[in-house]
Amino acid sequence: MALAPAHAADTAAVQPIEISARPITEFHIGRPETRFGPLEFVGGLEMTSRSRDFGALSAFRFLKAGSDFIGVADTGFWFFGTVAHNPDGRPSGIQNFRMQQMVDEAGKPFAQKWEVDAESLAVKDGIATVGFERNHRVAQYTIDPADMKAPFRQLDFLIPARELRQNRGFETIAHANPDGRLEGALVVVSEKSLDSAGNVYAAILEGPRKGVFTVKRDGGFDITDGTFLPDGDLLLLERSFSMASGVKMRLRRIHGEGIENGAVADGPVLMEADMGYQIDNMEGLDLWTRGDGALMVSLISDDNHSILQRNLYLEFILHQD
Repeated sequence: MALAPAHAADTAAVQPIEISARPITEFHIGRPETRFGPLEFVGGLEMTSRSRDFGALSAFRFLKAGSDFIGVADTGFWFFGTVAHNPDGRPSGIQNFRMQQMVDEAGKPFAQKWEVDAESLAVKDGIATVGFERNHRVAQYTIDPADMKAPFRQLDFLIPARELRQNRGFETIAHANPDGRLEGALVVVSEKSLDSAGNVYAAILEGPRKGVFTVKRDGGFDITDGTFLPDGDLLLLERSFSMASGVKMRLRRIHGEGIENGAVADGPVLMEADMGYQIDNMEGLDLWTRGDGALMVSLISDDNHSILQRNLYLEFILHQD
């Protein structure tokens, strides 16, 4: 996957960016079916912009269910916007999109990408928790769409720093369910930082079950994001890439009872897709509840600022029956 740096703005001012969005009506290219295991495709968007800063979208979370969102790009930007929907409930466009460079404690944009390689995001009570790789850290910010400032706190991520691979760090940060066994704790999962058994390092950062665990790595897929389901299971987005087969993505459900200090967590694959489907370098995931009660899964891709890749937004219903 080719990498090219974004053209960073000279200041950390918020930049309004116009997004063009082409609707995606079929997930399986050239085929009309909508059901893929427990997931039902609703619709999607292929997003483009003339702005050289747009792209590299690594993670996002909804601030308002299925509508207003916050996200991070691995080029060191925040982004905000709103997903618009047609009367039939299909995504129709991206409105009020804007980006802002991340800043250091002096309020200045970072000069080097490796300092702000943001890969994961969780939001709760007006606080954004961001995971960075290369310069591995987990930092917390006050959410202000008009002016995001420096972090107010860095968290202990528990996993020994020597075990985190340079470009395989924290791709998942998620808040567990507040009324579940993890009592709302923050959980982090790395992309491909492996222990001696070949499993993926992860950690529960707080609460009564605080500690390091691992997620079983399966089939050559790497973890790119995750969020907790209502029953306490962890929904993971995973990706693989090879020159022979191209990009693949899948969603895997990790059993909540396996998320425990010292344990190896595992669970079944819910859906897998290759280049015969409308996918790309899928990196971002969030879960929300639609007005009619449907449990929705939204995904975004990271185009790496490459002309060979696309920025996609996809929506699915996750059926629980």
